[in-house]
Amino acid sequence: MSRTRLIVRNKRRLTFLTRRLYTLKEGLQWSGMEVIHDPVHGTIRLSRFEEALIQTPQFQRLRGIEQLAMAYFAYPGANHTRFEHSIGTMHMAGRIADQLGLSRDEKVLVRAGGLLHDLGHPAFSHAVESILRRNPIYQPVVQGRTFSNHEAFTQYMIEEILSEDENLLQRAPDSSRDYFTTLSHIAIGDPFGRPPYLAQIISGDIDADRIDFLMRDSYHTGVSLGLIDVNQILESLVLENGRVLLGGRDGYSEEMALVAAESMLTARAHHYSAIIHHPTTQAARAMLLYALEGTLERVRSKMEKEDKNDKNSVSTIVMDFFLRSTDADIFSFIRSHGGPTEQRLITRLKEGRICPLIMRFNYSRLHPQTRTALAIITENGRAKKIFEETLARRIHDLHGTPTLVDLDMASGLPKTIRVKINDEEGFFYDNSALANGLIRAISRQISLCVFTRDREKRPPVRDVLEEIKTLSIQLLRFIREETPIQLEALLLIFHTLNKLFSEETDSYISIPKIHNITWIYRTTHQLASIPQLKHLFNYNYTHEYEFPYSDELYKNIQTLVAVEMLNEDIRTIEHKNRWKQRYEYTLTPIGALYAEEIAPHYKKEIQIITEYLKQHKHAVIHDLIRMPKRRYQA
Repeated sequence: MSRTRLIVRNKRRLTFLTRRLYTLKEGLQWSGMEVIHDPVHGTIRLSRFEEALIQTPQFQRLRGIEQLAMAYFAYPGANHTRFEHSIGTMHMAGRIADQLGLSRDEKVLVRAGGLLHDLGHPAFSHAVESILRRNPIYQPVVQGRTFSNHEAFTQYMIEEILSEDENLLQRAPDSSRDYFTTLSHIAIGDPFGRPPYLAQIISGDIDADRIDFLMRDSYHTGVSLGLIDVNQILESLVLENGRVLLGGRDGYSEEMALVAAESMLTARAHHYSAIIHHPTTQAARAMLLYALEGTLERVRSKMEKEDKNDKNSVSTIVMDFFLRSTDADIFSFIRSHGGPTEQRLITRLKEGRICPLIMRFNYSRLHPQTRTALAIITENGRAKKIFEETLARRIHDLHGTPTLVDLDMASGLPKTIRVKINDEEGFFYDNSALANGLIRAISRQISLCVFTRDREKRPPVRDVLEEIKTLSIQLLRFIREETPIQLEALLLIFHTLNKLFSEETDSYISIPKIHNITWIYRTTHQLASIPQLKHLFNYNYTHEYEFPYSDELYKNIQTLVAVEMLNEDIRTIEHKNRWKQRYEYTLTPIGALYAEEIAPHYKKEIQIITEYLKQHKHAVIHDLIRMPKRRYQA
């Protein structure tokens, strides 16, 4: 073959291969796509089923939804979308499946689950999703099922829409409805009768979703979140008794498994402080939310005036935000239906004129009682909306400063990941002092920002702090009347223990230090079985460990420690020829004061808790810590 002919033949072959390649920025131009070039993971290969999933209108919608919503105002490079993140999650899910030695069918399921895990995200992601919690009347109801988060929409789209797509069914490994139901539950991290490890791969403490978004967000924002050693993390994952654990072959590899997991936790902590809690990101989010909620209220009022019979009309609009809309569609909706104030906010966003920050309150600037109140308020969507709007209105009324307020607290604590050290299982945070410290640091990440278009009219910080304190106390009364506050109920257990075990002299006081966090799990589980207390301790417990465990209960314990209502000490103890960490808890002076203040609201409940603890006094393993009374009461 001549040199010229060889060059031409190779050139044609190269052209053919190039046409079959797909880059995230070029779009789906070739139906025969088999390969994706991703800036984070490199080459990603697709199956025919995955190609068909990507080709659906539901998945293509994710091209128009920014991964970090409004963060591009702070980080211009953060223009990546849910589309590419979902493909990256699919790829990471496949790598985890390979590491764990899963079967081909299981790998197909978890890759598809990773691909579809964000299918139900609304335009502007979590910013718009919060409307459902802030305005429960807007939550859509379909066939008796209430949709209150993006996971519910993801399930709906997979089970009701994708399962009816003829082109997709032709390429699916199984075209039955049961298959798509299983896929939907794996996509949202719910085992639904399947082995729990399939859901863990998509949504756990160390999962495909988290690995990809930390790496991708770092790449596009330019923010270094530290070294996330993906290969080391994958090497550290093992499958034991149907669950994904961290482990190793020997002492050194076990230690490296902990280091790899710690690196992810460090990245998660930095991700919140640098990106999510960036004041510009929060300002843009507050502007969008105010404009959208104002527009929806105008639409609802208009429908009421026109005597519309369909009470679910606004909910139908909101449902479209999750099923069909892109970020651009939200702007168009506000443009079409918003009033003058909403129009001005959207114009400022479009022109990049973000409301400047005039003050910001973080953990160190808030009193522990105020931190506790705000932690409770952020968990209640309606209360959070009332807090932000009322604080903004009070600042305006008192100081003539038109403001927007945004309150946010970090979430996503690692709660369930287990490690296997010396053939013995335990929780990750029980085996890593760094993890324990990082969990506390994440729990303390609170960002309360006040923004205004007029920098010159800055109200005194002391006045605003007083308004925050007063308003938060008022809202707690509102929340107590509407729903039980589990955080306060947990505090009341320690308050009762103090009453039972404390000893006082003229100058000294001895208070109980409760040994071992497992006592708290067992006690709350028992209290939940008492009908009069079920509403206060109604956690979802798992019994797969040697004690009843609850993610939410662990989170509440860490929150009380973070806001300084409880003091957590770590004691090292020997167990089976190995030194382990054990947590011990005391009620802080501020916690004792707060508990005294809320006790009148829980008189009947405290009586029952007291009777229970008296009957089981012998089971409360504790020490008495002696200190000067003036020190504890200070």
